[in-house]
Amino acid sequence: MLPVKVLVVDDSSLMRRLISRLLEEDWDIKVIGTAADGLEALQQIKALKPDVVTLDVEMPKLDGIATLRRMMVECPTPTVMLSAHTHEGARATMDALSAGATDFVPKPGTSAELPKMVEDLKTKIKVAARVSLRRVVKAAVSPPAPARPAPPQRPVMAPRKKLCGKIDLVVIGCSTGGPAALQQIIPYLPANLPAGVVIVQHIPVGFSKSMAEHLDKKSAISVRHAEEGDEIKPGQVLVAPAGYDLSFRPKGNGATVTLSNFGQPLPPGGFRPSVDWVMQSAAEVYGCRTLGVLLTGMGRDGARGMLAIKEQGGLTIAEHESTCVVYGMPKAAVDLGAAQKIVPLPQIAREIQAVF
Repeated sequence: MLPVKVLVVDDSSLMRRLISRLLEEDWDIKVIGTAADGLEALQQIKALKPDVVTLDVEMPKLDGIATLRRMMVECPTPTVMLSAHTHEGARATMDALSAGATDFVPKPGTSAELPKMVEDLKTKIKVAARVSLRRVVKAAVSPPAPARPAPPQRPVMAPRKKLCGKIDLVVIGCSTGGPAALQQIIPYLPANLPAGVVIVQHIPVGFSKSMAEHLDKKSAISVRHAEEGDEIKPGQVLVAPAGYDLSFRPKGNGATVTLSNFGQPLPPGGFRPSVDWVMQSAAEVYGCRTLGVLLTGMGRDGARGMLAIKEQGGLTIAEHESTCVVYGMPKAAVDLGAAQKIVPLPQIAREIQAVF
């Protein structure tokens, strides 16, 4: 198998040298060039044709966001962003993911954190080299549809357990490609959606709040970053905070949000928040009044959660392979028999509204 050809773009000559050297310690990655700004990057991409570009968000002449937008038109290439760990940097990162970036890593605060960041970058470069760029570009350029009133109730999906009430909670899980995919769902939902929504996106600590703000600006439905004690309310979307396990505590006919992390390190391959964790908690508290939705992402997180919802008589939807940036998490749910319906991304918002 040939190594992944990478172009490293950063305005700091020191960072370009360090990142390149550390990346090339991996035999599966070959740095074929570097660039100091966006204009040089565009020239190098056209000349060298890398498999993946690592792109700094903040650069002179042409910043990372403007460079990415031109790339997606002139020379589409899978891209992993390097983002400042600030509120402004997090907001810019959401813009980059909307514009077609495959993924991102936060830039290290100290030199001691650089090796760990590069290890994360190596993993995301290898994933980016395998994604369907056509799907990334399509998701980035497709405008969100206007929100529409919820259609009249009609039978959908598999038969449900008798005596089950309406859907009161929708849990949406996603990872790689998720931020762009969510923009093809949340802005489609009406402000009066008769259920609460919780989003579980695998994302580094410090970036989930900006994702919530980004979605809120684009949507008729209210989107907030979840906090301890928040109530699940109709017409409100809560984004699970990165770094915390989110679960539900019964309150009357509904529930409130509980956040915890216990200061414990994550096991290898684990996530916090975990889609499985949130969906299993939803199945316990809401039972058959739960709708689980699993979107694009690496790995298997969410498959067991979807199965728990299905076993309680709830409804489950998995994104179809044809629109996934990475067909990992939905495939795991399908293979487990946990997905009752499998539909392309542009149809998912319609399917959510159709259950009411």
